[in-house]
Amino acid sequence: MLVDKSHAPRKRFGQNFLHDANIIAKIGKSINPKDTDHMVEIGPGQAALTAEVADHVGKMEVIEIDRDLVPRLLERFSNHHDFTLHECDALKFDFASLNIEGQPYRLIGNLPYNISSPLIFHILESGANISDMTFMLQKEVVDRMCAPPGSKTYGRLSVMVQYYCSAHRLFIVPPGAFYPPPKVDSAIVRLEPHAERALSNNEEEKAMSELVAAAFSQRRKTIRNTLKKWLSADEIEACGIEPSERAEAISVAGFIRLTQAYLAK
Repeated sequence: MLVDKSHAPRKRFGQNFLHDANIIAKIGKSINPKDTDHMVEIGPGQAALTAEVADHVGKMEVIEIDRDLVPRLLERFSNHHDFTLHECDALKFDFASLNIEGQPYRLIGNLPYNISSPLIFHILESGANISDMTFMLQKEVVDRMCAPPGSKTYGRLSVMVQYYCSAHRLFIVPPGAFYPPPKVDSAIVRLEPHAERALSNNEEEKAMSELVAAAFSQRRKTIRNTLKKWLSADEIEACGIEPSERAEAISVAGFIRLTQAYLAK
């Protein structure tokens, strides 16, 4: 696929346009679009991935911040039977507004590396009815999302993503698949939201997010110290966790128990 170089990629939007036809087809195959799908894409750019899936789905929506790309996208997909474009910043977009009669939708996108972590948190915390997500991200970010407890890459992002979803790295995408090529490898990740979550509402989940952030705020310190404003050593121990542990050793289930103990106080 040829990239339209008349549109200069913009650093402020983190634009790196996918052009490798084999990689595009591989991503499309991993998404496996169906004619009953309601598909939503973040940052379609020059529509490499959009074109791969749009003709195979019932409803296609895209979220694009670059106003210069909007008319091109509208023209290109003008013949699609059900295509909607939202011209806005995905960080400010209300994903819950896409819920139609309680039917889940699928989310895809080549996410800008400069906002990937806050965007993931925004999506997870939105309360949107999402059946699955397939994203391309910086490989380092994907590794953090999928990291197990005890690993050097396990952190707040790992805990919160795995609280909301099961996370699986599918494959690596080299820099040469993009224009301009980024300086790092990318990776495709599949996120599948859990049918049920341990905490019952957004306020409780917000408390967990804040507790996890505090626990990882100083990675070298034990949770006895990082969580002392939240729980006493005895309260931590009552959760089946040694106060002398560091945050990176605590499982998602362990953080859920710590949050529940804090909420019960």
